[in-house]
Amino acid sequence: MRFAHFAHVWGKPGMTPHDRYEQLWREVELCDRLGFDYGFCVEHHFTPLESWMAAPSIYVAAAGARTHRLRLGAMGYVVPLHHPVRLLEEIAITDQMLGGRLEIGLVPGILPHYFGPFGVDFSTRREITLEFARFLKAAYGSDEPVDFDGKLIRQKQLKISVNPVQRPYPPLWMETRDRPTLEFCAREGIHTGYFLLFPRSEAKTRYAPYLRGWRENGWPGTPNIAYSTVVYVDETDKKALDTALADAGQAYRGFFSYSDDPQEIRTKQLEAAEYFRERGEPAAAEIIVNMLDPDYLQANELVLIGSPDTVARKLRKWAEEGSFNTFFGEFNFGNLAEEDLLRSIRLFGEAVIPRLRGFEPF
Repeated sequence: MRFAHFAHVWGKPGMTPHDRYEQLWREVELCDRLGFDYGFCVEHHFTPLESWMAAPSIYVAAAGARTHRLRLGAMGYVVPLHHPVRLLEEIAITDQMLGGRLEIGLVPGILPHYFGPFGVDFSTRREITLEFARFLKAAYGSDEPVDFDGKLIRQKQLKISVNPVQRPYPPLWMETRDRPTLEFCAREGIHTGYFLLFPRSEAKTRYAPYLRGWRENGWPGTPNIAYSTVVYVDETDKKALDTALADAGQAYRGFFSYSDDPQEIRTKQLEAAEYFRERGEPAAAEIIVNMLDPDYLQANELVLIGSPDTVARKLRKWAEEGSFNTFFGEFNFGNLAEEDLLRSIRLFGEAVIPRLRGFEPF
């Protein structure tokens, strides 16, 4: 298995953005020393009461200057919000700054309100994201000027100044549970993953064709399938639950509303749940309805809180039932004190990772 420090870079009460980033660097420096494989951040916009991360390449460059072995990346760039050539150049320069430690996550974006201020069409977001992945592979895969004639991206004799260190291109990721997108990822050799909203009981069936497609298309090794949720480790289960369970129940509140009004938050939850029911995903709708209930999250094993023994045991079981081999742990959530936060990361790195490092669920 492989392990990532994953950060929405949630705003913290009583902290300025500068303070929050100084804390984030202490987190990733510790992960680097402990042997984590990856450090990833999101790209979110216009969410001052939720995420303070709108520029993932800046995160990657700053984290890279403070670490030595951790592979770093966005999970992911909201592709439609970037000019494709500008993003191509930015990614290449970032990999050069890291000395070849970049991972490239690409996402189409799911929140329409990100798109309006950029003047970008929300309806074509998935199409341009898939097209950009092919454009990137074509541009980085040749030392000669490249022609690309896509539906949304067209370039003639494009030759950028700097290519990435990793040739032909750094590893690509596209977190998705969408079947056509998974088919595309298997065909193009792109790693994937999913969030706690998608039930692990359904994941094994959903990702089996992706795994077969990876092999059938001749890609080497085993692809990464990631699973993401909040995690907290302490000396005992009781101490872990007492310290972190209530905060876990508030971790994803910003997904529904940036207001503190409980009525508004609940209304948005129910609206989101109805959206998933209409999509034919009743299990995801149930999770949405209960996503801010810490007891529900714990009883249904949707958050990972406990002693090193408990966390290692659960994570192994989850990986088998949910068909993932990479864990994206969101360690900094709610109002956790920094002392507790860093202890949790340290215990995870020292007492959980070594127990699962050699385990491969598929």
